[in-house]
Amino acid sequence: MTQGLVIIPTYNEIENIEAIIRTVFDLRKDFDILIVDDNSPDGTADNVKALQQEFPNQLFLEVRPGKSGLGTAYIHGFKWALDKEYSYIFEMDADFSHKPSDLLRLYRACLNGADVAVGSRYKKGINVVNWPLTRILLSYGASFYVKFITGMRVHDPTAGFVCYQRKVLEAINLDSVRFIGYAFQIEMKFRAYLKKFKIEEVSIIFTDRVNGNSKMSSKIIWEAVFGVFVMKFRSVFLKKSF
Repeated sequence: MTQGLVIIPTYNEIENIEAIIRTVFDLRKDFDILIVDDNSPDGTADNVKALQQEFPNQLFLEVRPGKSGLGTAYIHGFKWALDKEYSYIFEMDADFSHKPSDLLRLYRACLNGADVAVGSRYKKGINVVNWPLTRILLSYGASFYVKFITGMRVHDPTAGFVCYQRKVLEAINLDSVRFIGYAFQIEMKFRAYLKKFKIEEVSIIFTDRVNGNSKMSSKIIWEAVFGVFVMKFRSVFLKKSF
């Protein structure tokens, strides 16, 4: 077993899953991979099971009964990783919007003192490829809004490309994490921030998916907009829950 585990949540990622797994395993550093699949009807999990024959000690699969949200998939993966005693736990999308080689840069940031390393689209300007202007404005505006409400000095609080040192996930009450959509990413960083962990951003280039369909929806967006305000309120008046 290696020190680092890459958690990749999936739902209908048959077009990407084999390529992303092989690309991670081809890196010059060894990482294990945990796929958390929400019972994809397109056969994503079956593809992973076939690849496990080739990578029996590196590739792991957890299949959940149905689609339950990004946040709960990562919480499931975090608990699995802690139980298996990994030291560095990564979040990454399956669709190549996150460049697998940047895992090495996030890992290096944690080795050099960061408790949480964030693959940031906005640390140095706006580094997003193939997004329409409306989505760039929505995402960038959301980041500004989160910084204003929470006080976190994180340029890309909604980023989903992250490395956590084990001690961070051990310190956070994972069972009390409330959000299941993209607001989950904000909440995890905010909880780490409240516990005084060092959050460092690593500038990356984010490229929108080529294959498969985006899971973004208006419900997810509104959860983030209203959820951030509620989260800040709870952190001030219900400190023990954090």
